Amino acid sequence: MDKFNRDEFSDARKSNLYYPFACRNEWELVLWLLHSGLSMKAIDAFLSLPIVKLLSLSFSTARDLRGHAELLPSGPRWRSTEIKLLHPTKHPVLLYWHDALECIAWIFNHPSFRDQLDLIPERLYTSDAKLCRVYTEWMTGDEAWHMQSQLPEGATLIGTILSSDKTNITNICGGRVAHPLLISLANIKMSTRLKLSSRSFMLTALLPVPKFVHKNKPQFGVMLPDTKGNLRYCFTPLAGYIVDTPEAAMLACVGGKTSPITMAMFKQFGDPFWHEPRTAATTLVQLSVVKSKVDPADLQAFFREAQRFRLNGVSDPFWRNFPLSCPSIFIMPELLHYIHKESWDHDVQWCLNIVGESEVDFRFSVLQPTVGSRHFKGGISC
Repeated sequence: MDKFNRDEFSDARKSNLYYPFACRNEWELVLWLLHSGLSMKAIDAFLSLPIVKLLSLSFSTARDLRGHAELLPSGPRWRSTEIKLLHPTKHPVLLYWHDALECIAWIFNHPSFRDQLDLIPERLYTSDAKLCRVYTEWMTGDEAWHMQSQLPEGATLIGTILSSDKTNITNICGGRVAHPLLISLANIKMSTRLKLSSRSFMLTALLPVPKFVHKNKPQFGVMLPDTKGNLRYCFTPLAGYIVDTPEAAMLACVGGKTSPITMAMFKQFGDPFWHEPRTAATTLVQLSVVKSKVDPADLQAFFREAQRFRLNGVSDPFWRNFPLSCPSIFIMPELLHYIHKESWDHDVQWCLNIVGESEVDFRFSVLQPTVGSRHFKGGISC
């Protein structure tokens, strides 16, 4: 609401809450038209209908309607930057992006999340004896407690979640490919964040994939208004990055067949013990050794030297200046392959062989149905 109160039309809204529209009914019509997917030509045809003209709307064309909507306070603005490369490309490499802090502030201040934000780390237990701890939201985990303990007294921890995946923007016309980068907050309750209708993820950038012919806010904090209008001294460390396994390796700066979160390589993936984590400090030290021997501008030589440490040749990871953020922590497991397939291909098959399909199906069928979770009334063996 601060944007509306500071807007140049704030005085007009004192007498008409829906300005620049005449009333609530007109605002609802505009909202429907803008979200209907109709083209500008179709909206013009709709507004030219005699029965619509009887409504005496404050706009008569689609262009006029769009102009009215542009008078409202806007969200983060799109920007573009051309990336200059040393090697020629088939097309100019353009990065389209929002300011990440503006996106965080927009989500953090959104009225839809008024009662859906956790702002204080907590520890939950099943009883007063504190024998069994319960982990639910991000703020109930150990990492949130660790981050909060390193912030100034009274500061608010805002965990940032990023997500990206390679996507074809055009298939037939041009074959353009990019990595859409989405941003959200770990403070939003999980049940809300997982709903597509909540719009808790915001598109913050389109990372280009070129075809060749041949950060201080997490560190120093910033004042942001929350959903209730209170100003909070906020820090925004990277809490999670949702990607597939190839992208996870790319973010961790490791090569193929190498774990992005531990020091293990593919020959050690079957070891019955946990390997040391691949921390940010470890990777940065290895990169500094490579840079001391080879100039990063010499791509081929730098890549060959980086392979000795099983690195992929990225010289300056984006997370190198992110305080309280480590790839071994913020890279999140891929649920399909890490949990679902492991459980189904191994644990479930063992149970079916030992107990029998009919017994397993019966036990699943008599489980109490739970709202929000699938109930397998016919069992799981089929």
